[in-house]
Amino acid sequence: MSLNIAPGAIVCNESQLVGDISIGTRSVVHPKAQIIAEAGPIIIGENNLIEERAKIINAKDPNETTDTTRVMIIGNNNVFEVDSTSYALKIGDFNNLESKSVVGKSVVMTNGCIVGAGCQILTE
Repeated sequence: MSLNIAPGAIVCNESQLVGDISIGTRSVVHPKAQIIAEAGPIIIGENNLIEERAKIINAKDPNETTDTTRVMIIGNNNVFEVDSTSYALKIGDFNNLESKSVVGKSVVMTNGCIVGAGCQILTE
């Protein structure tokens, strides 16, 4: 388990960070935000904003029988608004998950996507 916070990043003491996590420069993690790396490492790029109570989770699949490691990669200049939840393993650049939105683990967000407030994008 390791935590790598780049110079210039701000991570509030009241946030919850669990597992192997890397946070890029100029990224901000607000109080009560959760970044949880259960199934593998989470790599967060530069200039991302993770607001209060936002959740970024690389969750283990309870149905998976093998012990595979999945890497979650989040690009640059993304915004995770208040109470948003992301399980997506690949998020590009300049995306916005608005308040109370949910993105499932099979979703791939490219660049410039907006998930509206309260919207859920879940796949099986």
